[in-house]
Amino acid sequence: MANPSPVPEDVRALRQLMQAFVKERLQAKLDKLREDDHEKRQELQAAYQLPNWLADAARRVSQIQLATHTLKPLHPDARGTNIHVKNASTQDEQYLIGTHSLSGQYDDDVVGNAAALDVFKFLKLSHGGKTLLERVLDADPSIQAALSDDQEQARQWLQAFAGITQSKTDPASHTLAKQMYFPLPEEGAYHLLAPLFPTSLVHAVHTTIREDRFGEAAKAAREARFNEQAWQEGYREYPNLAIQKFGGTKPQNISQLNSERYGENWLLPSLPPVWRSVEIKAPLNIESVFGRWLLRRRTIFRLMKTLREFLRKTTHNNKAIRQTRADLVARICDEVLAFAAELRELPPGWSAQPECKLDENEALWLDQRRQRTDEEFRKKLIWGDWQGEVCARFGHWLNTGLETKRTPMGADEFQQWKGDLDAELRLFRRELSDAD
Repeated sequence: MANPSPVPEDVRALRQLMQAFVKERLQAKLDKLREDDHEKRQELQAAYQLPNWLADAARRVSQIQLATHTLKPLHPDARGTNIHVKNASTQDEQYLIGTHSLSGQYDDDVVGNAAALDVFKFLKLSHGGKTLLERVLDADPSIQAALSDDQEQARQWLQAFAGITQSKTDPASHTLAKQMYFPLPEEGAYHLLAPLFPTSLVHAVHTTIREDRFGEAAKAAREARFNEQAWQEGYREYPNLAIQKFGGTKPQNISQLNSERYGENWLLPSLPPVWRSVEIKAPLNIESVFGRWLLRRRTIFRLMKTLREFLRKTTHNNKAIRQTRADLVARICDEVLAFAAELRELPPGWSAQPECKLDENEALWLDQRRQRTDEEFRKKLIWGDWQGEVCARFGHWLNTGLETKRTPMGADEFQQWKGDLDAELRLFRRELSDAD
């Protein structure tokens, strides 16, 4: 089968692409020269003629290597094998997380002489949806023709550039590298593993986290949340990230991708979460919890605001509106009762302290375990009408919190709120009786 012929249009486009790259690098060098340094200027112009630059790049490409797994992050002075794995199979490793999990959609890293990284940037140039490196590895006749009109010269350069994926030495570890003995079923047998840093996988994770933290979509979603607005997308948070630094002030000495990450490797916390309960404080030195004390709970504050805005914007009164209003009131009731349940976890008898200025009915509601040591308190809890009084206070508090110029609250609303909480409290009181 005859080899395919180069496509003239591709050859011209590829050569123009290469010339533009070399010209841009030449201009950057010239801009740094003094105006009167004519000798150096001529040297640079000669060196950055496309054939001359390609010849030098083909020589320097041996100083760098593509890699997906690298050694230097384990120890900056380690000298050993770096590995480039492409299209790793997932058939046998579907339950393990690794580079194979990315299904080939990841960036290759480059290790070696940082001074030769411009060759890698050259090979990453793209035309027609394929990079120069992909064309080189595919032995594309168009890229070979674009490199040089001399077929033998072009073939040699193509072969040199293709060598960027290959290790220049036999596989080897190093005394400064990490090693791990993995036991086998046979007595005394083991595998000696030499783990490498999965740089391509790390970069993919880093890119995802960076987009989740600083991307425009994430910023818009966070701003919407801050303004308490609905948004079409959510956002992700990554608490307790740790930062591992590689390369110090010269991250490029570790690898190209490490340089793009500014030498940072973001580490997710690999430890079980620690439950942090909010400290519950007794409502001392206040006369009622129905006021600012309850509104300090963020959920109650937001529900009150939502209900107030709903009532302010609503001019009709149909079944759907009544149901929405009832649902919001029920959620507020649930939060108030949850607050009461938290206070009942405090050591019993806190309401007997001199600093407690609460109305007696609220104390009966919130410190019910005090009955175990206070007989008089127990009698009032069993026979008193504290439940009705608490419901009345709740109704007044809700009316006050929801009232605006457009939504004045009167006796009808008060009775509705009072009844809503009263039903919830009766159910709760019945549960308390069953528990006792």
